[in-house]
Amino acid sequence: MSEPIDLLLTGGTVVTMDAAGRIFEDGAVAIRGREIVAVGTADELRRRFSATETVECGGCAILPGLINAHAHVPMSLLRGLVADVQLDVWLLGYMFPVESQFVTPEFSYIGTQLSCAELIRSGVTTFVDMYYFEDEVARAADEAGLRAICGQSVMRFPTPDAASYDQGLERARRFMQQWQGHDRIIATVAPHAPYTCTDEIYRQAAALAREFDVPLVTHLSETAREVRESLQSHKLSPIAYAESVGAFEVKAIAAHCVHTDERDWAILVRHGVGAAPCPSSNLKLASGIAPLAGMLAAGVHVGIGTDGPASNDDQDLLTEVHLAAMLPKGVSGDPTVVPARQALQLATSLGAKAVHLDHLIGSLEPGKRADLIVLDLDTLHSMPRYSYAPDAIYSRIVYSARGHDVRHTLVDGRFLMRDRRLTTLDETQVKRAAQRIADQISAFLQRREANLLDKIIAIGGVRQDEIFEVQVKARIQDAAPIEQALRAPDFMITKTSRRTQYDTYFLWRDAARGRIRYREDHRHDEGARLDPKYTLTLTVPTAGRDELPQAVVLSRARYTAPATQSLRFYREYFQPESVVEVEKERRRWRVIYRGEEFAINIDRVRGDESLYLEIKSRTWSLRDAQHKAALIGEMLRLFGVQPDQLIRQEYVDLALARSAVA
Repeated sequence: MSEPIDLLLTGGTVVTMDAAGRIFEDGAVAIRGREIVAVGTADELRRRFSATETVECGGCAILPGLINAHAHVPMSLLRGLVADVQLDVWLLGYMFPVESQFVTPEFSYIGTQLSCAELIRSGVTTFVDMYYFEDEVARAADEAGLRAICGQSVMRFPTPDAASYDQGLERARRFMQQWQGHDRIIATVAPHAPYTCTDEIYRQAAALAREFDVPLVTHLSETAREVRESLQSHKLSPIAYAESVGAFEVKAIAAHCVHTDERDWAILVRHGVGAAPCPSSNLKLASGIAPLAGMLAAGVHVGIGTDGPASNDDQDLLTEVHLAAMLPKGVSGDPTVVPARQALQLATSLGAKAVHLDHLIGSLEPGKRADLIVLDLDTLHSMPRYSYAPDAIYSRIVYSARGHDVRHTLVDGRFLMRDRRLTTLDETQVKRAAQRIADQISAFLQRREANLLDKIIAIGGVRQDEIFEVQVKARIQDAAPIEQALRAPDFMITKTSRRTQYDTYFLWRDAARGRIRYREDHRHDEGARLDPKYTLTLTVPTAGRDELPQAVVLSRARYTAPATQSLRFYREYFQPESVVEVEKERRRWRVIYRGEEFAINIDRVRGDESLYLEIKSRTWSLRDAQHKAALIGEMLRLFGVQPDQLIRQEYVDLALARSAVA
């Protein structure tokens, strides 16, 4: 007596992608509920099972659903926004400013809907994401019926959904609690990259991933510049750095891994880290070509991703598989490296290992989830077919097939697309909502020329300093009491310097635009650099300046860049409405007080008879800023500074006040 099942896919070429590489030319897959119960020949399974529904798949290949190992799916709304620029200009000049203005829960939800429609159409059944408002990504993916690992992004500076990394980690925890135990959606934490995070962020993120037993998602070694700067700052490659801060003590997925070598691969293998190169995005942004052949030979679990649609620009994973087979051949001169079967494994069985889901998906085997696709091979660009070689089917899929050839897409035995018609999404409605948001972004970009940060980014090298600058300023009569206090055991002096600083401020009547400072910094202490240092600093008002006790001021949003052109160039480039110059002689002590680092400056400003004390520190954390403010209050008392000596103006504001009196 035949066994009852829900669905029988029959008559196609079943490409199991299992360890034995089994292929059934006239094959079938039997599905009961959400699981595969049998794979074999069509005749065998028809005799064995009685199906509620049978779907004929003649002229098609039946494959495991494809796994997109790295994506930023809401960024489908930024598709085509900018092209043909360097990664840092693309990211800092376009993506971050636009995201800060437009990324909302609605943005993430609608962008994910648009991507889910595209992914389902092109045969992707599982994706790994990293973005903001990831709870909305999870909601949209769940409604679409897809399987997803959704990583809540955390960075050291403000993001669209968190004012500081403390809040970002708290948001990640709430998200992970909300979705814990879901059958298809895995909620996790995603520290963006070493160059946008801190050691503490990675350690806390790893602790979260361990607590919830989910994979940690991050970017590593995407560009040569990233690797070079990591070696300079940490004496470690980005992958070795991630290992050093505990990111690999849990399951982990490392996106890109373009600029890696044998030492990096050994680390990935030792910890079972999945690597996810993104060929199209890496090419478009000129990041490079991942050493796929080397990683695979070393035993790294390699998947493959599309990255975000803003840098790809599509999410056709079969295109990425095609490139994964072609690029290593062209680079190495060896046509045998990364053969078609191995390339297809990147999006199926090996990709499942890379994202730590190979116990559920990645191959067509009894007991695994019924995530599969039916790929039409009866097309002009896939014909004719040859059967003399048993694995010719891999070549047909990898070198000829494309995402638009997918006929059916199923997850957990449920049709998400049937006969090329989406069953869980209204395609017309999704496109209409996406265009509405795109029109708003387009209008914003047309007004961009007035944005000073964008103008600095256009000339390169910009970075954001710690978002909170905690500082206090006081008029003093004599520096001797301060110097005496600094000799006390409470203070550990780590560095001293003497310098002359020439600051030129570019100002605008509209204070909301911010102010730019051009600094020429000459050091005079023994062993100091001989050449002056030139920098640009943009201070942008956001939520204003917060007043803390003892007149401590908390400032936000500082961006710096090396000033590689002349002062005349910058005056002409920025066209300020007024210019103020401040010259000062500065003595600086860098100290550790109660375990925290501070800069203590004694300044004499030209044209001003007063002597000034400045105490400063910076941080990415609001809680840390408040703690440091309290420590500054203690130091003021140790220095004998009275409340009536405290002032709240910057030097440029004092200079403006003097000129107004004059």
